[in-house]
Amino acid sequence: MSTEDKKFNLTEGFPQRPAKGVYFDNNATTQVAPEVVEKMIPLLRDVFGNPSSMHSFGAAAGEEVAAARDKVASLLGAGAAGEIVFTSGGSEGDNLAIVGTLHAYPDKRHLVTTEVEHPAVLGLCRDLEKRHGYEVTYLGVDGQGRLDLDELRAAIRDDTAIVSIMMANNETGVLFDSNAIGQIVKERGAVFHVDAVQAAGKLPVDVKNSPIDLLSISGHKLHAPKGIGALYVRRGTKLRPLIQGGHQERGRRAGTENVPGIAGLGVACELAEAGREHENTVVRALRDRLETGLLEAIPDVHLNGDREQRLPNTCNLSFQYIEGEGILLLLDRVGVAASSGSACTSGSLEPSHVLRAMGLPFTLTHGSIRFSLSRYNTQEEVDYVVKVLPPIIERLRMITPFNAERATF
Repeated sequence: MSTEDKKFNLTEGFPQRPAKGVYFDNNATTQVAPEVVEKMIPLLRDVFGNPSSMHSFGAAAGEEVAAARDKVASLLGAGAAGEIVFTSGGSEGDNLAIVGTLHAYPDKRHLVTTEVEHPAVLGLCRDLEKRHGYEVTYLGVDGQGRLDLDELRAAIRDDTAIVSIMMANNETGVLFDSNAIGQIVKERGAVFHVDAVQAAGKLPVDVKNSPIDLLSISGHKLHAPKGIGALYVRRGTKLRPLIQGGHQERGRRAGTENVPGIAGLGVACELAEAGREHENTVVRALRDRLETGLLEAIPDVHLNGDREQRLPNTCNLSFQYIEGEGILLLLDRVGVAASSGSACTSGSLEPSHVLRAMGLPFTLTHGSIRFSLSRYNTQEEVDYVVKVLPPIIERLRMITPFNAERATF
């Protein structure tokens, strides 16, 4: 046993860890489903044709792409498979939706988004402001992470090209009502984009019967591989491509298709559609068991975000008087993976932009931990974390000098 293990007693008296460790960071990325791997391997090895080619090798690859497009369209409730554009993931989908719309409406120089979006949207919007002269309105949220729809309604102008608002927050899991938001956006004549990266596969999505014009998803958030995603583009929506070249994806995204990745995404979407009830019952129950156990066992803990209107797999907790990085480091040493909203490793102690937008005090924002579960997690893993985390928090609080007034450690 190392000196540090003795100091923190992290190997003595703790329950036996699950053999493969505990992975509770599924909002960051997910395990690739075995069925997805099984689908992809022969495509990597045998079906190597270019889907755009006219010979039989290309036709075999093209059939795989078409079948996957149907499965993605089914998960999202699209009216036609042709409304699905394959991308490299959520970030590209967000960029294509926003920049592609702005290029399609060059006379409109205003955008609306929120202060709690993923960096793929926020970083792009800030760049559009600084380098290209666009105006962006950033909507705030309340202490539970919820939007004020009246503020949204007042923010949309005649020159607003696009409103981009996520369906579910990646840090807190808080849900935004895309149908209510979209109705307001359409009344004002703007294009409505939804980042559904965290929501797809966990919540029912029915884009055909919604006011959503554009919706992005990412494969690696729903048990497909990294580097593949999709953008739903409602028929008739104007969109200019970001990547110029060939005529793939109906001219919306040039580049030879990633056939194995696309086929894998198709299988992952099929599995997600079939398993959505499991996500909202079994996974939700595991999340609630974890949350209840930690709140009961540890003092001075705060649940971040709306307790009811959130993803079934996500729990964001703040542990007062300590910083999140320390918790994560010690959790990792006992085999548990989670995530924090803080960037404390750089020495800046910059807390989560989402929790700051919610108005949380420094004592909470710096000690935030996000646990995000999947269908592969078990009750044994939940109970293990409920047992190992309380002594970690207690010991960190004993050794961490925290100055609440200065918010430093």
